[in-house]
Amino acid sequence: MGKKVLSVLVENTPGLLSHVSGLFSRRGFNIDSFSAGVTADPRFSRMTIVASGDEQILDQIEKQLRKLEDVLHIKTLENGQSVCRELILVKIRAKANERQEVMNVVEIFRANIVDVTKDSMVVEMTGNQNKLDAFLSLLDGYEILELARTGVTGLSRGVEDVQYLDNFKREF
Repeated sequence: MGKKVLSVLVENTPGLLSHVSGLFSRRGFNIDSFSAGVTADPRFSRMTIVASGDEQILDQIEKQLRKLEDVLHIKTLENGQSVCRELILVKIRAKANERQEVMNVVEIFRANIVDVTKDSMVVEMTGNQNKLDAFLSLLDGYEILELARTGVTGLSRGVEDVQYLDNFKREF
């Protein structure tokens, strides 16, 4: 089973997220991660979709996305040819006598403590999925009270395949 990270440039129209999620659910495709946000030009948004399946399923996902009217451009974010990151916020139960241990782990991973109460700490961290998973595994001895992940977002490296937004035309 493989995994594919797609960067999808779309027109910023109401209901598009519903169309994309409907496309996945109707065909039984699984979304591992999904993030979306407006680009520098408010007419367009960029979605980063991580999907898993065999090669045939992954190719079918891309073909189905290309059929959507508001989809302007799709590129696969290849490992080593792109920068992909995810943000997590994790709330850990930590009494005063446990905080130093947590702070040591946070420092090693270059994370940030963004909130502290007498019984808990909230840690913010960005990185690739492997780094975030390694961080969470080191917190195994602590009670994780809440965890939120943004999903993967990414861009290709360099300027070779940049799609300029001025006078943009649909590519398919």
